[in-house]
Amino acid sequence: MIRENQRFLNQLNVITDALLICLMMPLSYWLRFGVLHGVENVPRSRYLIMGAAIMVLELFLYAARGVYQTTRVLRIRREAVNLLETNAIIAALLLGWLYLNHDEHYSRLLLLIFFVLSAGGVTVKHVAVRKILRALRKNGRNLKHVVVLGGGRNAGRYLAAICDDREIGFDAIGYVAARRGELPIPYLGGFDALETILDHTAPDEVVSAIESADYELTPHIIACCEKAGVKLSVIPPYAEYMPAHPEFDDLGGIPLLNIRRIPLDNYGNAIVKRTVDIVGALLMLTLLSPLMAICAVGVKLSSPGPVFFAQERIGKDKKPFTMYKFRSLLVNDASDTAWSGKSDSRRTAFGAWLRRCSLDELPQLFNVLRGDMSLVGPRPEIPYYVHRFKEEVPLYMVRHQVRPGMTGWAQIHGYRGDTPIPERVKHDVWYIENWSLWLDFRIMLETVFRGKFMNNEAPGAK
Repeated sequence: MIRENQRFLNQLNVITDALLICLMMPLSYWLRFGVLHGVENVPRSRYLIMGAAIMVLELFLYAARGVYQTTRVLRIRREAVNLLETNAIIAALLLGWLYLNHDEHYSRLLLLIFFVLSAGGVTVKHVAVRKILRALRKNGRNLKHVVVLGGGRNAGRYLAAICDDREIGFDAIGYVAARRGELPIPYLGGFDALETILDHTAPDEVVSAIESADYELTPHIIACCEKAGVKLSVIPPYAEYMPAHPEFDDLGGIPLLNIRRIPLDNYGNAIVKRTVDIVGALLMLTLLSPLMAICAVGVKLSSPGPVFFAQERIGKDKKPFTMYKFRSLLVNDASDTAWSGKSDSRRTAFGAWLRRCSLDELPQLFNVLRGDMSLVGPRPEIPYYVHRFKEEVPLYMVRHQVRPGMTGWAQIHGYRGDTPIPERVKHDVWYIENWSLWLDFRIMLETVFRGKFMNNEAPGAK
């Protein structure tokens, strides 16, 4: 029933998208020439033909980008971005085609109105539909019923995930395991009865969350699911060590799983990020140079010692570099092994103000220009703590596979200074595995405009 409903919803989605896109061209024509009273150099019929052609191309690209896939885990924001990006691509292609053909008769303003209306209309419709469906699922409607295989840790983690997010609409009928466990859903029986269980329960999906000790059951599980015609999804026994979006290589037909997928390993992504770093650092240094001069004078007058505080930190590929800050502490010998806190007697009055507003971090813009750091990334640590945390905190060293940053995903979520290291690492690793240029812009905007630069903890090694 779920599969039939989903197919119907997908077909309805395509039809309504097509109608919306087609209707936007005559509406744009009326707005351009009826309301704004422009000069008509091209007959309306040619605009309508163009609108139909764009509609076909848009639907094709929507399908190619997975907009119509029957998935419940795609976030609404990601779908909206896919829709808007597709419209931007088509608009760029159309304008390029008109330019190359030296066709100046079509109204560029009309086309702009059309793409704004069609992109906005389709996006609003998709977001509204997704919100309605999620509300229905949250209230126990339109659920996907699943049978869970396994009674151990992986099965427990899966059940916790679907219970924490009721809006995705997964309902666990029960679980199949070698023996009854402590999972909070009904025990359906052992693996020897799997075929009968699937015939009796008729689930929409089977989720295999077996432990490594039950690996030899995999052929039996696949055979039973295929015989019952049920979709099978697999949670690997080593799932807790895998990224959210793993990559596979093909070696003569043998799939090789890359445990750590890092988008910035791609040269194109790395060049784009580095370009943004250089342009951003130069712009900020130009705009903030008067403020930096005031900070420098304030540091010099507040206490004896240098204006800048230079400290060795560990950067990309575990390479040490010298990081610069405005000095906020009295000159001392404990800076390489100690964090400072709110009551740290080493802080100067002016330094405390600098730290609270994170103005002591501004000299790191020179580190960004040198290539030691990025505007966005995990915060760099001193060698003393790197050697300590790599033994104590899982995945800690993954942070050193990208350039450290002046701000980051962990920092905008409040994990800076003297905060739990495992949570900070968790956020840093998520950022590394899910990097995008838009994510960097979001982090920078939240840092500035949502006050995330304010430092209530007043840490020493942030």
